[in-house]
Amino acid sequence: MPKVLAVVNQKGGVGKTTTSVNLAASLGKAKRRVLLIDLDAQGNATMGVGVDKSALELSGCDVLLGECGLAEALVCVDEHNLELLPANDDMTAAEVGLKEGQQGQLRLKQALAPVLDDYDFVLIDCPPSLSMLTVNALAAADGVLIPMQCEYYALEGLSALMNTVKQIRQSINPKLEIAGILRTMHDPRNNLARQVSDELIAHFSDKVFRTIVPRNVRLAEAPSYGQPVIAYDARSTGAMAYIALAGELLGKKVKQINETR
Repeated sequence: MPKVLAVVNQKGGVGKTTTSVNLAASLGKAKRRVLLIDLDAQGNATMGVGVDKSALELSGCDVLLGECGLAEALVCVDEHNLELLPANDDMTAAEVGLKEGQQGQLRLKQALAPVLDDYDFVLIDCPPSLSMLTVNALAAADGVLIPMQCEYYALEGLSALMNTVKQIRQSINPKLEIAGILRTMHDPRNNLARQVSDELIAHFSDKVFRTIVPRNVRLAEAPSYGQPVIAYDARSTGAMAYIALAGELLGKKVKQINETR
């Protein structure tokens, strides 16, 4: 299982930030060394782990523009056993700067290199577009984790994203792979949701995570308290889903290590 995961979907509202925050917290709870990177100017992942985005001295923008090293901008979130590279609306300036600079696509990868061995997992929360920031995430990542709702338009968006991943693999990151597709906001009573879920499994087989994240009130409430759902309500179905997803990731990683011996 890839170590650096870009959580990507160009469609908004599919659970990218929810997945990034809650998977990071679940892996942290499992005693793994986790770095969560927020690349979205909205800073929702930053706020989702209880960090005030308006009070940042340094952020991911400073790192991407070469104004500081990544380690200098990190925020320790001891409560959830993870470290955060935070973001705020300054990230919009980073987007512009990356387009103007040389090797702008590789800034995040270059910034990560000195600290990569310090972590078991790096999760990158990407903005809801295939922007320069998202390209940076894909260039730095080993794998792509794709949260998606089981609805008709999501399948069309998935096809476009797969093409983008293919292009990135051919041009700047040959090791990039699809780590998995995560079904989110799932309602098993919905016939269309079941049909789309079946289509995903038929087309992508073991690339579809077994874990399914349901629609859950506690999962929706947790960000307003600046907490991952496992801290807000560990017994909720949303918390249990992300704990299961973390277990699934860890199980795949152990399996791959054993296969290489």
